[in-house]
Amino acid sequence: MSAPSPETPRADAGAPETSSRRGRPGRPREEGLDARLVEAALALIDSGEPVTAAKLVQLSGVSRAAVYRRWPSLTDLVATALDRGRDAHVIPIDGDLRAALHDAFLGGYEQRMAGYPEARMRRRLALGLADPVLQRAYWDAHVARRRVSTIAVLRAGVEQGLLRADTDLEACADLLSGVFYYQLVVRGVSLTDAEALARCRAAFEVIWRGMSAEAGE
Repeated sequence: MSAPSPETPRADAGAPETSSRRGRPGRPREEGLDARLVEAALALIDSGEPVTAAKLVQLSGVSRAAVYRRWPSLTDLVATALDRGRDAHVIPIDGDLRAALHDAFLGGYEQRMAGYPEARMRRRLALGLADPVLQRAYWDAHVARRRVSTIAVLRAGVEQGLLRADTDLEACADLLSGVFYYQLVVRGVSLTDAEALARCRAAFEVIWRGMSAEAGE
């Protein structure tokens, strides 16, 4: 995704995250090693196998020493692999904020899911619930960064007087995302299910009305 032009302000969580942990200052990068390791980890995850150093070496052809030079732990590597296929969250803040936020969460949802299989999402949730360390690593490296865009849009709404001055930005961001996870985890339905998406759309309307400055009048 290209960067926004200077005259078009955006709430941008940025390009897919990179980390200073990969390689050390002065160490020449060997092109393709990171990608091979992530792909190997993802293949193991998608097949339901545990990610071990031995299996990574076997699948990627990268030495064990190289694995640990580039990643401080397998947990960090797994967290990155689990995020493969997720897009950076970019929401315009110079126009209709409600429409922009709605489009970010619900516009073209089926197309966006095509790049991130639901089976992988379920696997990510299961692994995270079983391993709080992995869950936290995934949050810190990916989720917390991606939601920056949502928080920025909500903050712009407050600053413009569109949303209530006492809007809890973090709580509302949780609500906007949480309704999707509820369909998947608690109801046990696919996020491509028409009724599930209808509930998510209805929830968006409820959340927006609750945040709206008009609700506090």
